[in-house]
Amino acid sequence: MSEVVVFRGGRVVDPSRSVDGVGDVVVVDGWIADVPAEYTPPEDARVIDCAGLVVTPGLIDVHVHLREPGEEHKETITTGARAAAAGGFTAIVAMPNTDPPTDDPAAVGYVVAEGRKAGAARVYPTGCITLDRKGERLALVGEMVDAGAVAITDDGSPVMDSGLMRLALLYAQAFDIPVADHPEDLTLAAGGAMNAGLASARMGLPGKPNAAEDIHIIRDILLAELTGGHIHLQHVSTRMGVEMIRQAKARGVRVTAEASPHHLVLTEDAVEGYRTEAKMNPPLRSAEDRAAVRAGLADGTLDTIATDHAPHHYDEKEAAFQDAPNGIVGLETALGIILTHVVGEGVIDLSTMVERMSCQPARAFGLPGGTLAPGSVGDVTVFDPAAVWTVDPKAFRSKSRNTPFGGWELKGRPRYTVVGGRTVWEG
Repeated sequence: MSEVVVFRGGRVVDPSRSVDGVGDVVVVDGWIADVPAEYTPPEDARVIDCAGLVVTPGLIDVHVHLREPGEEHKETITTGARAAAAGGFTAIVAMPNTDPPTDDPAAVGYVVAEGRKAGAARVYPTGCITLDRKGERLALVGEMVDAGAVAITDDGSPVMDSGLMRLALLYAQAFDIPVADHPEDLTLAAGGAMNAGLASARMGLPGKPNAAEDIHIIRDILLAELTGGHIHLQHVSTRMGVEMIRQAKARGVRVTAEASPHHLVLTEDAVEGYRTEAKMNPPLRSAEDRAAVRAGLADGTLDTIATDHAPHHYDEKEAAFQDAPNGIVGLETALGIILTHVVGEGVIDLSTMVERMSCQPARAFGLPGGTLAPGSVGDVTVFDPAAVWTVDPKAFRSKSRNTPFGGWELKGRPRYTVVGGRTVWEG
């Protein structure tokens, strides 16, 4: 007998089909069903009243650090997948900068297996571009793809060798996967703890100039143009970076790019008082840079919203600012932050938010989902756009609490996260 789930009477927002209106979504045996307008579900169907709620294709985060193996005290694949589900995400893409790095098919297979065991959001692994993330020799790309890798990246360690990056872009085309890069010139960024500018000078902290990111973005774009490969630029944070990507897209370069929630809403001012919970890489930048990132998100230059969820233990973040690790958790706050401070402030509309958080991430990484079209996988996110709540890090499902958003009042919260027709989160 079929398992039927009916999401009844919600505002269905599905940019993949230009749908935005009140209606029903039906999932049968884990797949979106094609049903008539006057559909009568079977008696044993689960019918979810979605009046006043928004129903979208499952949200997808293509930049998540799960810390397993090696740093399970910060996060595990299971806790990260459950935190994702609590944040409304039906799928996440795991970065390979673990200990040891995910640079061979066995390591990729481990992430796949543990992700399935978690029984929450889908977990898609990436593999390293280079062996041990050392930037010296190309990893076993084809074997990692066969094991389940959906992209390659040395995230956190930019590939400084342009010849090797060219080879990676050429090789990845054989497997139709993106090469994701953390754009940072390490020689320019060396020793930097925050954005280079008046704030860093006033605080007596060494800064990372925009140019460290800009030069690397330009390099990656040129290599993608040279090879025809697909470059995916992570957590873009600078004015020039956005403009260079915009121009590259106009030329037809195969480039996709991320905007992170924190770069959309915060500036370097959040670091005042040496607040390590606002320390990240790339750093929070100027108000002008934030405005450019917002404009890039609105016009599609930055076509994906990704959290760069980076868990750290409390003790590590309590260190002196220069010694504290970079990164914040973001899976459980992203939807509320975007709805309140990006959609709510008129930067983008709701349909564009869903495009950037579901449809485009699926397209960029070749993932199932990102649509509610009949025959597609039954991954659905349902949220209450009117729910007002206060961020309480102690209530996170993630193992870590490192967020600059503690105490913020947000509007909009997940109600149901459904993966393959199965409810993995009900709030």
